[in-house]
Amino acid sequence: MTALPPKFDVTRDDIARVVHAFYAMVRDHPGLGPVFAAHITDWPKHEEKIIRFWANAILYERSYDGNPLEVHRQARNVRPGMFDPWLGLFDLTLRLELRPEQAAAWSELAHRIGRSLRAGVVEKTHGKDGIPRLF
Repeated sequence: MTALPPKFDVTRDDIARVVHAFYAMVRDHPGLGPVFAAHITDWPKHEEKIIRFWANAILYERSYDGNPLEVHRQARNVRPGMFDPWLGLFDLTLRLELRPEQAAAWSELAHRIGRSLRAGVVEKTHGKDGIPRLF
């Protein structure tokens, strides 16, 4: 069986570099930092898990077995309006760490995943009539 080629031209080292740089910025971000800090006590362990997530999504590695939608739903402090700042910070990290064509390809994938997560969070926190559900 032949391994699938990566979705685009990045290596596992590129993924690790982006993830580490991104979470360094997240920890300093006034809006996102507290949301993440409320759930993450072991940053290196979390970053390694996210490296596995992206390696699975981009390189087709099979080392990630989590459920990002359920994690975001269970967090209970993730709101739909947080996705734009998250994606903006991620895009900035991509531009700083990668070549333009790599950054553009990864950004497209991240935005697609972000739309799915946002829809899952909105669906969970709002009724069909658009009225927020109170937990």
